Amino acid sequence: MTGQTAPAQPGAQISVDVPAKINPHLGVGDARADGYHALSTVYQAISLHDTVTAERRGEPGIEITISGEGAATLPTGEANLAHKAAKLIALYAGIEPDVKLHLTKRIPVAGGLAGGSADAAGALIACARLWEVEIGDAELERLAAGLGSDVPFCLKGGTAIGSGRGEELTPVAAKGTWHWVVATTDTQISTPECYKEVDRLREDGIGRYSSDVGPLVKAFEAGASADDLARLLINDMEAAAVSLRPQLASLMHGGLEEGALAAHVSGSGPTVLFLATDVKHAVALARRIRMRGGAKSVHLAHGPVNGPAA
Repeated sequence: MTGQTAPAQPGAQISVDVPAKINPHLGVGDARADGYHALSTVYQAISLHDTVTAERRGEPGIEITISGEGAATLPTGEANLAHKAAKLIALYAGIEPDVKLHLTKRIPVAGGLAGGSADAAGALIACARLWEVEIGDAELERLAAGLGSDVPFCLKGGTAIGSGRGEELTPVAAKGTWHWVVATTDTQISTPECYKEVDRLREDGIGRYSSDVGPLVKAFEAGASADDLARLLINDMEAAAVSLRPQLASLMHGGLEEGALAAHVSGSGPTVLFLATDVKHAVALARRIRMRGGAKSVHLAHGPVNGPAA
C-alpha cells in the first residue's frame, strides 16, 4: 500500500476527545546520555479536554486548523505535534496522508497540562480510525512514545506511574475523585528551559530527586481524602519554575490564603493547580481566586477521567 491514499470517502469525519494530564508526583532525576532526564512520576487525566476532528481532504496532504483557548499562538504546520502524529500513522500504514485536522482547544496552552501531547494522541487515534489502519495498542503506544514523553499516557488516561523519561507506564487503580482549580498565567516557560534551571539549581545544592512514588500511589489506591492527598503532592520542577517566573509564588500563596488544601505548579508550568476538598469547595475557591486577580484564567477540573473517547 506504500504511496497509496487510504480507502475512504472524502468528507468522512472522526472526532476524539482527549483529556489533559497533571502530575501529582513529578520526580526529576539527572540528565541521561540521550539528553532526557530520568523521571519518576504519577500521571492523572483530568476533565479538561481538547477535541481532535479528522476529516478526509480528498487530496494528499495534512491541513490543521485550530479554535478555542490559545489557538492564535499555536503552529498549524509541521511543528504541531498533531501534524507529526498524522504523518507518523500514515507512514506506519504505508499510505499517503490526506487529512484535515481541526483542534478544538480547551486545555490551556503551554501550561504543563500536556495539551500538545493530548492533541498528538487524539490525532493518532482519529487518523488510524479514519484511514482504517490496523494497529494494536502496543504499536500505537510505541508510535506515541516517539512523539513525546507524555503522549503514551495521553492515549491511556486514568492514573498511572511513569518511568524512564515518562513513557513507560504502569496503571494505578485509583479509587475516588479529586477536585482541582486550574489557574493559568500570562507568562510562558518552555520545558527545556525549566529542565536547565532544575540542573542549575541542583549545582547550587537546591532540590533533589524525589524518586519514591509509593506513598502517593497507595493513597490513590485507597481513595484517600483530599486532605491526606495534599501532603503527598510533589513537583521537583516547581522550584525551577518559580525561579524563572517569581510571580508564580504569589499566585500559589494567594490560593492557599483563599483556602486551597495545596498549591503546586503543574509540570514545568506556568499553570498552577489548587487542590480542593470537594466540588463545592472547588467552585468557591475558583471564584475567590478569580476575584483576587493574578491569574489569566481559572478552570474547574476533576480526576481521574478515562482516556480518549470518540
